[in-house]
Amino acid sequence: MQKGNISVQTENIFPIIKKFLYADQEIFLRELIANAIDATTKLKLLANKGELKNEIGDTTLEIILNEEAKTLTIRDKGIGMSEEEVLKYLNQIAFSSASEWLDKFKDDASIIGHFGLGFYSAFMVADKVEVNTKSWRPKSKAVQWTCTGSPEYELADIKKKDRGTDIVLHIGEEGKEFLDKNRIEELLTKYCRFLPVPIKFGTRKEWEGEGDDKVETEVDNIINNPTPAWKKNPSELSEEDYQSFYKELHPFSGDSMFHIHLNIDYPFNLTGILYFPKLSNSFEVQRNKIQLYCNQVYVTDDVKEIVPEWLTLLHGVIDSPDIPLNVSRSYLQSDSNVRKITGYITKKVADKLHELFKKDRNAFEEKWKDLGVFVKYGFISDEKFAEKAQKFLLLQNCKDEYAVLDEYVEKIKATQTNKYDKTIILYTNNKEQHDLYIKNATDAGYDVVLLDTMIDNHFIQQLEYKRQDISFKRVDSDTIDNLIEKDEKQESVLNEKEEEKVKGVFEKLTEGKGNVTIQVKSLSPDSPPVQITRPEFMRRMKEMQAMNGMNLGEMPDSYNLTVNANHPLVAKKLLAAKGKKQGELAEYFFNLALLHQNMLTGSDLTEFIYKSLEMVK
Repeated sequence: MQKGNISVQTENIFPIIKKFLYADQEIFLRELIANAIDATTKLKLLANKGELKNEIGDTTLEIILNEEAKTLTIRDKGIGMSEEEVLKYLNQIAFSSASEWLDKFKDDASIIGHFGLGFYSAFMVADKVEVNTKSWRPKSKAVQWTCTGSPEYELADIKKKDRGTDIVLHIGEEGKEFLDKNRIEELLTKYCRFLPVPIKFGTRKEWEGEGDDKVETEVDNIINNPTPAWKKNPSELSEEDYQSFYKELHPFSGDSMFHIHLNIDYPFNLTGILYFPKLSNSFEVQRNKIQLYCNQVYVTDDVKEIVPEWLTLLHGVIDSPDIPLNVSRSYLQSDSNVRKITGYITKKVADKLHELFKKDRNAFEEKWKDLGVFVKYGFISDEKFAEKAQKFLLLQNCKDEYAVLDEYVEKIKATQTNKYDKTIILYTNNKEQHDLYIKNATDAGYDVVLLDTMIDNHFIQQLEYKRQDISFKRVDSDTIDNLIEKDEKQESVLNEKEEEKVKGVFEKLTEGKGNVTIQVKSLSPDSPPVQITRPEFMRRMKEMQAMNGMNLGEMPDSYNLTVNANHPLVAKKLLAAKGKKQGELAEYFFNLALLHQNMLTGSDLTEFIYKSLEMVK
């Protein structure tokens, strides 16, 4: 067996850094500003410990763009570095001062950097990097470290009055987009808008005074909010403060319905605010509205590894130093901490919804149109949430009455339990289109719920799986007598031969009109003469296939045509008619059934209306 040390060719390090250290070139600005924030945080910590004797003074960071000189400078007034520290930290790649600092002050420090590679992201955009720095320690001399992106560097003494560090990037051809003021402002807004130290980028004009005394003044352009709402105690914030912060996050959104303030320090650190937007019946466009931060540094808005997919419908902010990030801080790794955070957020959301439901049920019901999609999506996606959700998951009937599932089942059990002892929940996805079917159901003493969101097919499948004692049937999927099968049987006024004759008339009529199953049944005389229904199973399969974007080949569009043997127009008029007249009458009944299903349109509808008028005459 052999042992040895891996050899690293230093001349190959910088090309690797330039091309592969980070997924996005723009990340360099976030990394360098994060280092500047760390330097400032360390200074404040030293002051708190009594090690810094002088006043801290102004600690505002400055971003200075000089388009003519092709430089971009990141200036901080933090702890700075001595010559020894420059040699130690800048000349040894991945030797991070943050690790030493965290070991020294682990109970107090809130340091962003960990890996010591962030500084080298500067070489992704710069042909030359200058670091002008002076340590906070008394009698320290200022030094300048210069490197052109090769293993060689220069170190020289310079004159610098104030403590802190200026990192001067001489922008190369590959990074020329970062000499544009608007581009830099865009990145500062994206990555730095909530960093804990004020960041200045140039100046801006503001009007002061009123009326004739109003004057235009030039003020510092501070691009960030150092004390965002999620870093404050909930007791310090009013509802107006929460809504104001929501507008700060999402300027073009209306008010949110309500929020959850996250604040936990064991077994992991996590703060944040999650908002419930008004979703109504559409949610695809709402995704990627939760922003992930690490100590107030923006990381990503793609949070699916830390937040379950159904919770990505929420808006807001999550901030945690305990979320494991790779070198680029762009992708999250799944580990035990992430799973704990996911479980915590799910529990908080479920508890908040249950609390709102118990506190003011009427207000909760009024919000159900916007909440329903969210709760149902969670019910389908998350087993733990589904268990809790049954306490506040509502069903709404066509009379706009609400009930949780257990309440509703208890309400309809006496009338809507079939002969197999299963409670049938009748539903519609379109009250207007199914008006006749709903009327038939209510006339029979049944209740109909409204399930008209895009995920209701999946939702009822999941409910039927979890609750073996219930089954859902759309109100147009069968005749009213068959929707809820009972032991009672209606006697037919037609004999077997007459029923066969009626069936033959409609078989002839529907030849070439699709996959039609014809049955003659003894229904109530008050039921329509002919009804067209689409089998529940086949229709659900087609709708789910369409929703999931699946292409399993064209499923046949089949439907049932049920002729009511006990309807007077069938039992008397249709059987009594001869030849052409009998066919016309059957076609009229058939078109009437199509009309109820909204399957009669265009010229067919016009012709039907004319024939109706002729029959009335």
